[in-house]
Amino acid sequence: MQEPLRPPAAFLERARERGIAFDDGDLDRLGRFLAALLEANRSFNLTGITDPEAAWERHILDSLELLSLIADLGPDTVVDIGSGGGLPGLPLAVVLPQVRFTLLEATGKKARFLEQVTRDLGLASVRVVHDRAELAAAPSGPLRDCFDIAIARGVGALPVLVELAIPLLREGGTLLAIKGERAADEVSAARAAMRALRAELLGTHRTPTSTIVVLRKAGPTPRRFPRRPGEPSHHPIA
Repeated sequence: MQEPLRPPAAFLERARERGIAFDDGDLDRLGRFLAALLEANRSFNLTGITDPEAAWERHILDSLELLSLIADLGPDTVVDIGSGGGLPGLPLAVVLPQVRFTLLEATGKKARFLEQVTRDLGLASVRVVHDRAELAAAPSGPLRDCFDIAIARGVGALPVLVELAIPLLREGGTLLAIKGERAADEVSAARAAMRALRAELLGTHRTPTSTIVVLRKAGPTPRRFPRRPGEPSHHPIA
């Protein structure tokens, strides 16, 4: 595995400002993860951010913005939907070793990268599932109704994400969706999907670079959801 990237002073200062503390070995693992991510990115697309200092800020710190929300919920299990290069799931798994993380990724190359980096970092609490969310969360799927929390970053608009994520959650579970400047518009557009999937909006949490939308699974998911692979993104619930 590549030499770990050292965290810049600006990253450490911003983490302190947010009340984020690291245990021994956390920063080394995070630096090794970033080094592996940027190296693999030379072969296939995992991230558009290739500057190491920017990667600490936009990948690691942005992912760890979920920490306080997750800590308040006290989950045993978390699923990272469309994990891609492991964001936000892997940085969170590094600093929350007591929580079991599942990285759900549909693309084979990305899933293999996640498996390799998880082994290299010795993250025993992490498993990688190579599957589409629509199949994993189907009525007979292996991950339906399995998780306390679902997290997602950059996985389609909120009406699509609601259909992909809510069936993975246990009743009463929580979706934490990292969104951008148009989060309020996405929430408005997702009202019909929330009604159909029996999800309710608990609120939004603003960070320096994003808005985290918080939804709760308020009832059992109807068996017709999620629909067939591709259908949620091609024909969002409206």
